[in-house]
Amino acid sequence: MKLLTVNFLTCAVKACKTSTASFPLHFKDAELEQREIDYNPTFLQNILPRLDWDAISITAAELGFNNIPASKPEGTFESEEEQKVMQDLHTLLLETEVMEGKMICGNCGHEYRIKEGIANFLLPNHLGGFGHCFSPIRCMA
Repeated sequence: MKLLTVNFLTCAVKACKTSTASFPLHFKDAELEQREIDYNPTFLQNILPRLDWDAISITAAELGFNNIPASKPEGTFESEEEQKVMQDLHTLLLETEVMEGKMICGNCGHEYRIKEGIANFLLPNHLGGFGHCFSPIRCMA
C-alpha cells in the first residue's frame, strides 16, 4: 500500500464518520518497502493541492521520515531546494509501501490489518460490517 493512498483513507466505522480523530489512520508495526519508480514532477505538482498536508506530516513523522517540510510546498519547484523537497515527496508518497502491519483509527481504535501490501477494510458485524453477506439490502432483512 503506497503512502499516497493513506492520505485518502479514513475509518470505515459508522460512528467515526463525523470524528476528526478518525483521520489520518495511524500505523503500527509497519514494515516498509522501497520500490523505485520513475520520477514524475508533473504528477506531484498536480496531486499536491489534493493532499491533506497535516495528515502527510503526521504519517511521515510516525514512520520516521523527518525530511518533509512543515508546510505544503508551493511555487514553481525550479530551485534546487524545491526540487529536493519534490524528490523527498516522491520517495515518501510513491516509492514507499507498507507491506505488513496495521492502521489504527485514532477515534475508535479499530485496527485495519495490512498483509502483502493490501489493507483489509472489511468490518466485523458488531462494527457495521455485513459479515459474509455480499448484498447490504439482503443483510438488513
